[in-house]
Formats: sequence, C-alpha cells, structure tokens
Amino acid sequence: MKMPSSSFRLVSKCSVFPCQKSTTPDLKLSVSDLPMLSCHYIQKGCLYIHPPFPIGDLIAQIKKSLSTTLTHFPPLAGRLVTDSNGYIYIKCNDAGVDFLHVTENRHVSVMDILSQDHVPEIVKGFFTFDQTVSYDGHTMPILAVQVTELVDGVFIGCSVNHAVSDGTSFWNFFNTFAEINRGLNVISKQPVFGRDSVLISPAVLRVPQGGPIVTFDVKAEIKERIFSFSREDILKLKAKVNSNKWVINNGEINIVELMGKQCNDPFNFSEEKLTPLRSKNMSVVSMSTADISSFQSLSALLWRGITRARKFPDSKTTTFRMAVNCRHRLEPKLEPLYFGNAIQSIPTYAQAGDVLNNDLRWCAEQLNKNVSAYDNKKVRSYIETWEQDPRCFPLGNFDGAMITMGSSPRFPMYDNDFGWGRPVAVRSGRANKFDGKISAFPGREGAGSVDLEVVLAPATMAGLESDPEFMQFVTRY
Repeated sequence: MKMPSSSFRLVSKCSVFPCQKSTTPDLKLSVSDLPMLSCHYIQKGCLYIHPPFPIGDLIAQIKKSLSTTLTHFPPLAGRLVTDSNGYIYIKCNDAGVDFLHVTENRHVSVMDILSQDHVPEIVKGFFTFDQTVSYDGHTMPILAVQVTELVDGVFIGCSVNHAVSDGTSFWNFFNTFAEINRGLNVISKQPVFGRDSVLISPAVLRVPQGGPIVTFDVKAEIKERIFSFSREDILKLKAKVNSNKWVINNGEINIVELMGKQCNDPFNFSEEKLTPLRSKNMSVVSMSTADISSFQSLSALLWRGITRARKFPDSKTTTFRMAVNCRHRLEPKLEPLYFGNAIQSIPTYAQAGDVLNNDLRWCAEQLNKNVSAYDNKKVRSYIETWEQDPRCFPLGNFDGAMITMGSSPRFPMYDNDFGWGRPVAVRSGRANKFDGKISAFPGREGAGSVDLEVVLAPATMAGLESDPEFMQFVTRY
C-alpha cells in the first residue's frame, strides 16, 4: 500500500514552549555530537490503538504534557549556535519546538500498517522535518512532535536533532513524555547535562560554506522491511552459534553430546574429561570457550545473509559496522542518563569468502572480539584520532559492501504508555536510510524478542527474503 504524502491533511501546527524558564547553561557539542551534524534528524515514534476519548482532548493533553517534559529537557527547546571561535553549542533559550496535528485521509488502519511484509510508504508521512540535516538546528527547532490520526489509531512521531541526542537520550525523552502524559508527577529518569568529560574537546570542526550535507544518495531506490525474531528462535540461533566443538585429529566430538546442559558453561569442561581422549591419541587442536551473545549471533546471521544476497566475489572486503554506547566504556564512566551523543562506531572487516565459507560462529566471533575489546583505551583513541582531523561522520554504503547497525533492542521503546495502553509498534521515518542500514528494536512481546528494521537495495532484499539460513529464524505472523 504505497500512498503519497497528499493523503495527509495538516489540522494544526503551533510552537510549544517549556512551562518553566530554563536555567541550563549553553552546552558545548562533544566529539560524539559534532560528527552527527551531517546526519538527518532522528525520526522515531510509536503506533497506538485510538484512545477511548475525543481526539481534541488527546491533542490538548499531549501539548500540555510536552510543555512540562521540555522543562526537564531544555536542550530540546533550544537552538544551535556557533561562536566566533567556531565552537558549536546548544543554547537552552526556550525557543520552543514544533507541534503538528495531522489526519490521514484514506482510511488507513493500524492493521494496514502492521500486516504488510514491507514497511508501507505512508509511514514516512508520520514525521516532519523530513531529510532535515542536523546542522539546520541553527535556524530550525531541535525537536518536532507530530500526532497523526488513523481510522482506529494514532501515531506519535518525534523528529530530534541527531547532534543533540543519540538513541539513549531520545528514548529517555520519549519515556518521560509518556510518563508525564499519563499523570506521573515525578519523572523516573532525570537526564544529566554535565559537560565535564573527555568527550568535550578543544578541537574545532570546520564546517563548509552552507553547512555539511548528508554523505549518501537520498534518492537511491531502497526497500524496507521489519524482520521479527521471537525469543524462542533467538535462543535456537544462539544455541546454534554456541554449539562448541572439539576439533580432534580423527574427527569432531560435539560438546553438546558429551556434556549435555553443561555446554553453556564451557569452563566446566575439565582436564579429567580430556584425559580419555588423550589416552586414545586424540590430540585436541582447539576448544572454543567464548559465549557469543544473542545479538551478536543475530548480527552474524544478517551479515551472512546480506553478503550472500549481494553476490560478491570471495575476495571482496565486506564491513559490518556496529554503533556502541560509550557511557559505561569510558573511565571514569559517564552517567547512564548523560544527555547527548555518547556513541562510537565499530567496524569489522572480512572478505566475502570468509563470511560465507566459514560457519556462523566464525562471523559472530569476529563481531564479538571487536565489541569486547572496545574499552576506555579504544574510546579515547578514537577521540584523539578525531581531534587530529575533525570531520562529520561519513554515513552510507560507499563500496556496496557495507552494513551499518544502529539503535538497540535494549532501548525501552515499548515503555511508552501515554495513558491508553502500550504501543502496538515502533516505526521510523525516512531519515538516514540507505542500502545496508539496519536498526534494532525490541520486539513488542519483550522477553528477548527482537525486530530488525532492514533497508536494502531491492535486489538484495529479494535475495535475503529467499535465503533459507536467514529466513528459518524469522517469525511469521
């Protein structure tokens, strides 16, 4: 169901201001914020069954709650400013945010959004500031909220400047917004605006005349689909990846067969269990002990499926890039609710032949090694390297062989009850989407389920959808 933007009608648009004057000082953009100036605004939101009261009451209540929420998140009501030395700040000046009330005129229902394999084009209309570059926060609001009416539901979509907020900060804002709307007087997670970490640098980002631009082709043809993975299927996948084997000189002995349930604790595989094998002159060549996480297993599955669908020669170098939260990796640690960007990107490289000819565990191990090694030293090394050559983040798929994983299944995307029930889905807009861009969401049922929002070139998407190894773990609804 592809619907043009003309199917939407703007009912009202206004500015919403914090209900109390801000006392937060100007906040200098960090070495994690500045690279995002060339990225689109984040566009994320939640789909709800229509509340059992008039839409006019809903709009009035949400605007009031947004005003209260902005008092706890003053950067979102501010603007970007650049001083005479080239440093860029968030000026917490209560300049306000945009609020839009929109109706969809073609009788689209909640199930019309949920029942399709591919994400329908109409979802892009649930957000404003479409393809707005974050540097434009100098003249445009840092946040816009759009409430869109459907036949039997509403979608609350937020567009937030990516140089001001990462996913952790975004969802803390959205969760707080929902808390306040359903009547809580004290918010559960107060954001922290401190700027006293190593992320605050004396380096100056030199911005080109007219401001930075996105680094990928926004007009390239892409397909988008949500692939869902149940808790049960993810556990099966993780067990497959972690089915460690002893490789011996006359064959293989599966640890599962020898140890049963103890296979999840490889350190219990003691010397006394090795002795009978050695007595038969079976020298042990290798024993893998590292436990690969569910998400790394899922990422490895995706890496193999997309690489196979792209039909590369074995010698082609592929890249799997994962965004990681640096708040807990730095020493001293940042506050968990530090507001701003505190993310870095970890690339893992491998030739297509190695990705496809080795087993799934091999791919997962490459990701696991890089993520596990990304500690305080690595974070600081990235900062030092960036300071030598300050630049915006080059987002895109430049050689046709890249995959970029963003967002996180740990984000509390479904903890957003505005007072009439939890969301039935999370969706995103057109922002920052290109061939190979993946976003991870928690599944609605929770308990370890995961949704992957996958964006690929049409031919690659078709190949992934017909890939038996990948699709056997995808949940069918």
